[in-house]
Amino acid sequence: MLGPCERSGGPRLVSSMIIPWQQIAPHTLTNLLEEYASRDGTDYGLVEVSLHAKVEQLRHQLATGKVVLVYSELHETVNLLPAEQFS
Repeated sequence: MLGPCERSGGPRLVSSMIIPWQQIAPHTLTNLLEEYASRDGTDYGLVEVSLHAKVEQLRHQLATGKVVLVYSELHETVNLLPAEQFS
């Protein structure tokens, strides 16, 4: 994914890249998943779901290839996005 960004008075391309989750230290991956699962807008509906359960659901989605970790250079953030957006 590419988009414009200003640098030295002219446009440049800014990218997002998929991060291979298998190459992230287990503790770091858990921290990323916990941060993502606790963001505003990640409510799971009427039934209360524990943070641990949310993290395990996300971990399963990563392992099965349904979602990917994506680093945005522009926003300097990591997000989980549907893998189908990158196929």
